[in-house]
Order: sequence, then structure tokens, then C-alpha cells
Amino acid sequence: MSFATDLRAGAAPAPGFAAAAQTPGKSLPSEDREAQVLWRLRWTVARTQLRQLLTDARLRTSLVVCLSLGFWLGLFVLFHQGFAFLVYYVGQPGGMAHAEPVRLIFHVFFASLNVMLIFSSGIILYGGLFSSAETRFLLTQPIRPERIVLHKFQEAVLFSSWGFLLLASPLTVAYGIVVHAPWYYFALVLPLICAFVYIPCGIGALLCLLLVYRLNRVKVALVASVAAASVVAAGWSVWRTIVSPQAELFGAEWFHATMKRFEVTEQEWLPSTWLSNSLLEAALPWPTGVASSHELPVVQSCLYLVVMASNALLLHVLTVAAGKRWLRPAFSALECRPRRRRATGVALVDRLAQSLLRPFPQQMRLLLLKDWRLLRRDPVQWSQFLIFFGLLGLYFVNIDRFRNTGNDLNYRTWVNMVSFLNLAVVGLILSTFTTRFIFPMISLEGRRFWVLGLMPIRRETIVWSKFAFAALGSWAPCALLILLSDLMLRVSIPIIAVHQFTNVLLCSGLAAMAVGLGASMPNFREPAPSKIAAGFGGTLNLVLSALYIMAIVVMTALPCHFFLLASSQRSPVSFFNPDYLRVWLIVGTGLAVLTGAAATVLPLRAGIRTFNRLEFY
Repeated sequence: MSFATDLRAGAAPAPGFAAAAQTPGKSLPSEDREAQVLWRLRWTVARTQLRQLLTDARLRTSLVVCLSLGFWLGLFVLFHQGFAFLVYYVGQPGGMAHAEPVRLIFHVFFASLNVMLIFSSGIILYGGLFSSAETRFLLTQPIRPERIVLHKFQEAVLFSSWGFLLLASPLTVAYGIVVHAPWYYFALVLPLICAFVYIPCGIGALLCLLLVYRLNRVKVALVASVAAASVVAAGWSVWRTIVSPQAELFGAEWFHATMKRFEVTEQEWLPSTWLSNSLLEAALPWPTGVASSHELPVVQSCLYLVVMASNALLLHVLTVAAGKRWLRPAFSALECRPRRRRATGVALVDRLAQSLLRPFPQQMRLLLLKDWRLLRRDPVQWSQFLIFFGLLGLYFVNIDRFRNTGNDLNYRTWVNMVSFLNLAVVGLILSTFTTRFIFPMISLEGRRFWVLGLMPIRRETIVWSKFAFAALGSWAPCALLILLSDLMLRVSIPIIAVHQFTNVLLCSGLAAMAVGLGASMPNFREPAPSKIAAGFGGTLNLVLSALYIMAIVVMTALPCHFFLLASSQRSPVSFFNPDYLRVWLIVGTGLAVLTGAAATVLPLRAGIRTFNRLEFY
């Protein structure tokens, strides 16, 4: 539901809008009247969407709320234990030993979120302002362009900042509780966060408007050069992190090297520095014998709050001014830019994919090539895939820094546990991708099924091609990531084989569940794949995928873990006897195979049966 659909559905426009539209030459409604109308429409849309969620999507809403609360509580416990460790072993607030590590944590944390907010707000504003049918409709109405920009900018701030609040609130609350901060610390947390969030969001909005406004005047070579330079800089930074000398973890040398590496985040002109200093000042105890009120920590914290609020207001004014001057020219230049004609012919990657798919039947091979080309031409899918799996790869490469040189039982059991946790993380990330991109594939075929229906292809071939595309496409990167993790942890060859075998079960089961449930519960009316994945079927697939991952990992991890414990020192208890635990390994592997086969066969059979009975009009 949107502003455009509200008006098209027959909602009465505001009196000021109607008068301005019907009376030639009359001025626009006042700015206050525009704001009132748009806020009232936003409130109506939000209330209607909330009612629809509570009526039609209770499972998804309850799941999101419960998972968000669990995530918040988990972060709170993690931060609380970490700060308690610092207070107990390093020192109380006010001392230099306590201030240095806490300042490092706050500066790096908020500086990282500062950069993320700039990019996320700019991307969200671009999607809501230049790729939205609602904006096209609003530009035809008697509304000021700066009000349209402000309307969309407020939505971008809301959608880009909820993740920041979810991450920052447990950190600040946990620190205040651990150090016994005064009451005004907790009272200042929310105003400080709100003032801080508006600054990177305003910067992202200005960059978005400027980039689109100057798009036709910027050469492609310049944009490509900037992108290449950014990639090279990021790669150089990652390479320095990998090849730098490995000091003893949490030792004095490691700590000083870490402080020096991240000292760039402590620059005084950064908004993250203002927020960090304000929170740290407010958390200090009330001093005794202070000569001037200006020396009180709460006064210093409020001064930082005033600085952030003034900068936020300045960026608000600049965003409104930029929208007034740049929106219509930028929108017109973007919509009227010349379209380049695509070059015909088969790309090299398509030829390579065609040669790799020769073992498949011809009909399935053609369908697989079609899905591959759709994936290759959609940067939204493969860019997210590369980002998430690239971050995982970077994490796996740096596991070696946390490796101990000992060979005792505690170390080997810790390595075994971490290796299986890494396997579970890869599976969970894969489940999000199968839910987001694989589950809607059958539903998206419904819009062009009249083409497939005229071809000599059986319907079950379409379902099997989707399964093969998802299973094979996910197996290779997951197998490489798991192998990289095992090599960095230096686990034994049998454990590597168990991990790769578990990876095959995970890829097969997750792909089958996404394709089978997508064929059993299709949604042919919704053209947006994200909305299809957010429905009841996608939510159910995500829940079942998480349960399946936990079951498979537990069935393979627990026997290996117990066998490792028992093989180090023979236990007199028969339950932990190595000979007895070999049976555990066989039984666990057999149960994992049966579970994987059931998760692969049953959803595909149900999906094929339902897909064959569907009628298309």
C-alpha cells in the first residue's frame, strides 16, 4: 500500500491539494499543510500495514519479533560479559587502563556503523526516490519537490536506522549497567543515538542526490576508476591484515598494534567520535569538589549532544535545499537517458556454463542456462552472494590468528567445536539465500508460463531444473568456504571429510525445501520476489531450513565431539568408550543421511504433485 495507491483507490485528497489542482494559477498549499497531509497518509498506510500483518502474517510477524528480541538479548549478554571482564581485570571507569580499551571499542563500533549508515541510507533513498512508481505519481501532483525528497528521506532514515538501534542499544545499556552509570546516562542514550543517526543519513542522501544529478556529466571511465581504486584499497587493507605479524592474542604487543591500526576512528571531526565521547563522559561518576559546572561530565556530554543536533539540523536543511534544486532535473535526466543497445551473441561465461552442463538432458540443460543468465544479469542477487560469502571467507582466513600452538585436549575440542559452528553458519547463510532467491523462482515462472507451456517440456522437469540449479550453484562456494575454514584450523582429514559430506546434505536439503515449498505454495500475483519470500511460504521455509541445519549439524557433530573426547583418554564408563562411540558415528551418519534424503525427496514430490495440478490462465 502506498501514497499513489491510496489516491488511485479513491481516497479524498486534501482540500489544499484539490484547490491547487483545480484552480489555474493558484499557489501551492503551504508547507505545513503538505507536511500534515503526507504524515497523515503515512500514518494511515502504517496502520493498515500493521493490521494486515497481524491478520494475514501472524507467523512471520511473531517470528521476526521473537528473533529480534533473542538477538537483542544475546548481544546484551555478550556486551555485558565483555565489559564486566574489562572492569574486573583492567580497572574501574575514570582510570587510563579502563579508558583506552573502552574508547577503542566505542570508536571502532560507531565509526563502522557510521559508514554503513551512509551507504544504506543512500541506497534506500535511491530506491524510494528514483526507482519508485509512487515518486512518479507524486511528481505529477501539486507538491513541492523538496517535500517529496523529505518524505522519502524520512522513510530512508527509518528503514536504515532500525538495525543501528538494534546493535547500539544493547552495547550502551550493557556498559551503563556494568559501570553503574548515573541516571542521566540512560536518559541521554536515546537523544544521542537519534541525533547521531541523522548525520550519516543526511550525508548519504546528499551523495545520492548529487550522484544522480551529475550522472550524465560524469564519465563512465571516472566512475570505473573510483570503483577500481576502492576495490584495490579494500584488498590492500585485507592483505595487510592477513600478512601482518601475528602477536600473542590479547597481549601487550597485540593490543598496541590494534590501537594504532584503528586510531583513524578517533578523529575529532567524526560524528562517531562525538557520540563515543558523549556516552563515555555521561557514564563517569559524579565528581566531588568540582570548581565549575562546565567541568561536570554531564555538561560535556550535553555539549556533544548539541554539536550533533546542530549538524543534524544543518544536514536536514541542506537535504531540503538539494531536493528543491536537484530532484526534477535528476529525475528527468535519469528517466530520459539514452538506452544502449545490448550486444547480441553468447557470452564467454555462458559458453563455459553450457560445456559444464553437458551431462544433463537437453531440456534441463536449456532451463539451467536460462536460470544462469537471469542470475548473471541481476546484480542484486550475485552481489549479495559475493558480499556475504566474501565476509565469511575473510573471517575464515583470519581464524589462524586465534589458533593456539598447543596440542592439548581443550584446544583440540575447541577447534572441533569451532569448525562445526562454522559449518552451521555457512548453512544458515545459505538458508537465507535459498529463501530469498530460490523459493520465489517457481512463482516468478507463472507470469511467463504461457511460453513454457507451449514448449515440449514436462512440468516436473522445470521443478527438477530449479533444484539442480540451486543445489549445484550453492555446493561449490559452500564447499570451498568450509574447506578454507578446516585448513586454517588444521583439523584432521576425517573431520574434513565429515564436513564436506555434511555440506552436501545441507545444500541438497535446503535447495529441495526451497524449490518444493515454492512449488507447493506459489504466489503468481506478486511480481516482487522479495515480497514472495516474505510471505507465509517463505517464512515457513526459513524456519524449516533452520531446524534442518541444526538437526544435520548435531547428528554429525556430537558423535565426532564425543569420539574426540574419548579417544584422548580411555574412559572406564562404557558410554564414553571409543569402541562404543564408533557405533555413535555410524548411527549419527545414518540418521543424517536419512534426514537429508527425507528433506530432499518429500518436498520435491509434494512440489511436483502440486505444480502438475496447477491451472494457468
